[in-house]
Amino acid sequence: MRRWLALSWLGWSLWAAGVPAAGENLQYVINWPSGLNLGEGRIKASHDGSGNWNFEFQLEAAVPGFGVADHFLSLTTENQCSIAFEKELQHGKRKTREKITFDGGTATRETIGGGKSTLTVPACARDALAYVFHLRKELSLGRLPPAQSVYYGSPYQVRIEYTGTQRVRIGDAYEEADRLVASIKGPASNFSVEAFFGKDQARTPLMVRIPLAMGTFSMEIVR
Repeated sequence: MRRWLALSWLGWSLWAAGVPAAGENLQYVINWPSGLNLGEGRIKASHDGSGNWNFEFQLEAAVPGFGVADHFLSLTTENQCSIAFEKELQHGKRKTREKITFDGGTATRETIGGGKSTLTVPACARDALAYVFHLRKELSLGRLPPAQSVYYGSPYQVRIEYTGTQRVRIGDAYEEADRLVASIKGPASNFSVEAFFGKDQARTPLMVRIPLAMGTFSMEIVR
């Protein structure tokens, strides 16, 4: 279970927030350490009629005997402050659906068909998708966000470290990218992901790598 939570973070770390004003529609492949394709990720970003942002991330992957189909939706203000976050997860035979609503410093977390709880949060709290959107915007301004709580359900402490420029292979070509390492700590998990962002104005997310017990998996943009 934890390794697929990490894989979801892998996808989010790919996608952040120097998103063009017209929105984005990006596709990624998920690869086994040997290079064998495991599945794909799809990311969309768009403005709604009121100036808010809609973000969507879908992840479909499989290893022998275990499939994953995750779907995430985030609605934020223009400043990447969360309004609502929904996640629908299918890990093997287990399915869960959850929604978090943010309002006036309170986050209400509801499991569909289950319980409900509330949590005090900052006035501008960010769910996982809103956070990576914010991260990419900060990168486009030449800075990193400070360590902070990010809401995936429970709060997760996230810290970003810039480690320099590196050439990464995307398909048959190499591209210059900024390498970041995100340290993520939650109630029952502690892991890190390695993310590469392009040097273009939009700070296009190119690749993410994450070390797991089975090896280092990667998620790479499809050009």
